[in-house]
Amino acid sequence: MGFFDRFKPKNKEAANIDPINFESVITDMHSHLLFGIDDGAVSLENSLELIEHLMSMGYKKFYTTPHIYRDLYFNSPETILPKLEIVRNAIKEKGWDIELHAAAEYFLDEHFEDLIAKKELLTIGKKYILFELNFDEEPINLKRALFNLQIDGFKPILAHPERYSYYHRQFEKFVDLADRDVFLQLNINSLSGHYGPEVKKTSERMIDAGIVSFIGTDCHHLGHINLSEMVRTNAHLKKLIESGKLLNHTL
Repeated sequence: MGFFDRFKPKNKEAANIDPINFESVITDMHSHLLFGIDDGAVSLENSLELIEHLMSMGYKKFYTTPHIYRDLYFNSPETILPKLEIVRNAIKEKGWDIELHAAAEYFLDEHFEDLIAKKELLTIGKKYILFELNFDEEPINLKRALFNLQIDGFKPILAHPERYSYYHRQFEKFVDLADRDVFLQLNINSLSGHYGPEVKKTSERMIDAGIVSFIGTDCHHLGHINLSEMVRTNAHLKKLIESGKLLNHTL
C-alpha cells in the first residue's frame, strides 16, 4: 500500500460523502503554524506551505496557537507576536486573502495559573482561552484554574479532550465540563484513528452527544495535513459541521 492510499475512504459511507469544504467553518482555531517556537512549523517556508494547504481546504481565518508550557516551550507574547508579524508579512507579499492571528495553547500548570492571576493571556477573539491538560492524569488544579478564568470573564476552551485517556471511561466528565461553560475543542484528525481507536470512538460519541463547540486541525506538519485530507469524507465530521453547534465561524 502506498503512503497516500492510507488516506482514502475505508468504507462505503465515506466513499459516498463529497470531501468537506471548510468554508462554512471559516476559522481554524488550533494550529502550530508559526515557525521555530514549538514543535510546529520549522521554517517560514514551512509555515507558508502548511497555510496554503489549509487554505485549499476552505479555511479563510486562522488563530494559530503555539504551546506555552514552562518546562518545554517557554513562550510568551514576546516570542510569539514577532513571529506572527513575519508570517503575516509573507502572506501579504503573496497576496493571499486570509487572516492570521495568534493566541496560545496553554499547558495547565502553575505557570498558567500565574498568568491567569496576572491577566497576561493571549486570547482567541476577545475572551477565549485555549488550554490543554496532562496526558497522564487529570490535574488536581483543574477546577481552580477554570474558576479563576471564568471569574475574570474568560471563556475556557479545553483542547482535544478526546485525547485524554483517563476520561475515556468517564464520559460524564465531558458533559459536566460542557454544562459548566467549558467549551470543548475536537481535533478533526482524531476522527482518522491516528491517535488510536479509543480516541476515535470518544470523538464520535462527543459529536453524537452534541457537546463539541469548536474544531481545530492542531496542524504541526504535513503529516497532519494528510490526516485532515483523510477525514474530509468522515460521516461524523459532516454531521458535526451540519449540526449548527460549532462556533468557529463566530471568531
